[in-house]
Amino acid sequence: MDPMTKMWVSLIGIGLMAIAAVMITFARLKTKGIIKFTLSFVSFILLVFGFLCGLIAII
Repeated sequence: MDPMTKMWVSLIGIGLMAIAAVMITFARLKTKGIIKFTLSFVSFILLVFGFLCGLIAII
């Protein structure tokens, strides 16, 4: 993988992790019930994809 592609993959990973952090903060502070669970689950999935993007960029 060329360096520019690695840069974009790592930036996407950082962005996904930032979105996940904001989403989980919002879910814990402002929502209740099934919406809280759904937002938490979606943010966990985004965090995992962000981690995988970061791992791919390192390799």
